[in-house]
Amino acid sequence: MTPTAPATLEERITRSLVGAAVGDALGGPVEGYSPEQIAERHGGRVHGIVGPWNGDDWRTARPIAPYHKGDGHVTDDTLMTHALVRVYAKVRDHLDAYAVADHLVPDLMTTPRWIPELEAEALPLHRIFLAEKWLVTRIHYGHVDPREAGTGNIVNCGAAMYMAPVGLVNAANPAGAYAEAVDIAGAHQSSYGREAAGVFAAGVAAACAPGATPDSVVDACLSLAKDGTRAAIETVCDTASRYSDFESALRPLREAVAPYDTVGPDYRTPSLGARRPSRIHSIEELPVALAMLLISRGDYRHAVLGSVNYGRDCDSIATMAGALAGALGAEIPPDWAKTVAESSRLDLQTPATTLTEVTREIFTRDTARRRTHETAYAELS
Repeated sequence: MTPTAPATLEERITRSLVGAAVGDALGGPVEGYSPEQIAERHGGRVHGIVGPWNGDDWRTARPIAPYHKGDGHVTDDTLMTHALVRVYAKVRDHLDAYAVADHLVPDLMTTPRWIPELEAEALPLHRIFLAEKWLVTRIHYGHVDPREAGTGNIVNCGAAMYMAPVGLVNAANPAGAYAEAVDIAGAHQSSYGREAAGVFAAGVAAACAPGATPDSVVDACLSLAKDGTRAAIETVCDTASRYSDFESALRPLREAVAPYDTVGPDYRTPSLGARRPSRIHSIEELPVALAMLLISRGDYRHAVLGSVNYGRDCDSIATMAGALAGALGAEIPPDWAKTVAESSRLDLQTPATTLTEVTREIFTRDTARRRTHETAYAELS
């Protein structure tokens, strides 16, 4: 048998971005529920794209209304990811918090786009959650220094969920991805929310390295993660190492991450300590996504379905797991990708093509900058 050629940079970027969007769409309709509730509602585990939790009553049923979650519709995770790709397309270099202020915030405020969950064209600002609206409130209306604008926001996965492009731009350079994502996320988040953004980007960058495995991705994340984020990843991934299928791991993974998670057992009724800055806590989504990557051995379908059936914030968990598996080179089921693209009225290929071009341009600039530094340092020595 002829060995399969390693995935190219373009293939990894495409599979990561498409994989993130597909995971997002699969997780959307069951977000907020427990594995038991999901199994009861769907007569067993979810194995692909499903319809809205409340069927045809999605327009008015609480707490989801007015969003059409399901039927292959992406959520704000993908809307924000593609918005960040558009910022890279404008800047065509590494980003920082000021790029968020100069480009991302205006993109959210001024350009109507098709919003799948609203089944209408609207400003992205009208769809994104309050934690993301914070960007507009603090930076545009409050004129806060972009590097500090994330302070005071609720601490959740809001910044981490769309950081895959940062990891891809810094392909095979986890430390560079971590530093860039932490800078960008300073405009959006603080504490362990900001930390998760950096570590997730680092994981995606590590996954792009030739010969990368789920274990090497986790090792790269642990080498950079700080405080509660590092402890949560270590504990949850240690638990994951004992399992080879997501079904038997669902409850143990939740038990492993619970001490680090501030939201509490009832996802829709967060505890009083929820989403507040802390050095001992972590968001739930990133450790669980990494755990699903380990359990699946990098298989996209297994990693994403495990994330979806975990419940709770499973659209973001599946977004992260899908991005990581895709960056490792895992192929995305074409029928899922086709349905999501058509149902969401979304071009899943162009953002990947654009980001590949920008990534190559940035690498060329980085090389020139490094050569200049080397020459200067040689003269100093």
